[in-house]
Amino acid sequence: MNAPANPASSWLALQLEGAGHPLQQVWRERLPRPAPGQLRIAVAACGVCRTDLHIVDGELAFPGHPVVPGHEIVGHVVELGEGVGGFALGERVGVPWLGWTCGTCEHCRAGRENLCENARFTGWQIAGGYAQQAVADARYVFRLPEGYADAEAAPLLCAGLIGWRAYRMAGAAPRLGLYGFGAAAHLIAQVAVEQGREVFAFTRPGDHAAQRLARELGAAWAGGSDEPAPQPLDAALLFAPVGALVPLALRAVRPGGTVVCAGIHMSDIPSFPYALLWGERRVVSVANLTRADGEDFLRVAGEIPLRVHAQPYALDDANRALDDLRAGRLTGAAVLMTGGPTEPG
Repeated sequence: MNAPANPASSWLALQLEGAGHPLQQVWRERLPRPAPGQLRIAVAACGVCRTDLHIVDGELAFPGHPVVPGHEIVGHVVELGEGVGGFALGERVGVPWLGWTCGTCEHCRAGRENLCENARFTGWQIAGGYAQQAVADARYVFRLPEGYADAEAAPLLCAGLIGWRAYRMAGAAPRLGLYGFGAAAHLIAQVAVEQGREVFAFTRPGDHAAQRLARELGAAWAGGSDEPAPQPLDAALLFAPVGALVPLALRAVRPGGTVVCAGIHMSDIPSFPYALLWGERRVVSVANLTRADGEDFLRVAGEIPLRVHAQPYALDDANRALDDLRAGRLTGAAVLMTGGPTEPG
């Protein structure tokens, strides 16, 4: 990292100046101050999510101002804004993708805050965790289960949460197919196996490392996404942002089965014959998360516990981490480390 002008008070952030540009290092001279209802967090680790890649690559709309990506934040509370209760200085916490909702729109009133018309998201509209400091609305901050080092806890906050929401949307599916065996799938596969389901892992063709990991984590079968399912699936969860997988998954699920598209962005879905959908098969999408999702999943993660395959990168190496994710060179999850605590909490 380049030396700051004033090392005593400066802190580093990785900032996106415009879609399609590499992240830039920015040394900031003043610590951020939490507004009423907010926490300031000293960031220890932040996961690198495919949604970050969609923002950097312009597949999600650039917010119109420089932004610090990152929404799988693990850190320690260092300052409480006015009116914040229930958190202690030094406590380890996590910050997810959903950063603020209005509480008044029809979706919020119906208990579906993940669909809030005015929602703001960490690392997109709100400065995120590719930084040594972050500020977050205390209402959207989670306590983290013990037993996970910071690098292991970070992927729980999006890969785990979105995987959990997709898993629950699949319903009672004894035989589950996971398409794209990366950060999310390697976590939710363990939950499914623990809960007595049979897991079939479909990876990028030829990705033997991911297939080997899937089998190590309890998958009954692992192969390429270009291979037919060895048995009919009750449901399929699509974590790879590849629209062409939708017809393949529909072909793999039995009548009455569900295909859950778990990403915030996906390439176009090609046309397919109605016969693939017929038989009361369903295609549904997952949008964001609710705070209830987070509380439920983190409780489960504290009970099992999960083996998290995290590949650490230095904070100032974020562009390489994003490029490795883009190129499919990762097995498990990439995590940026700021140099803070890494031992299990």
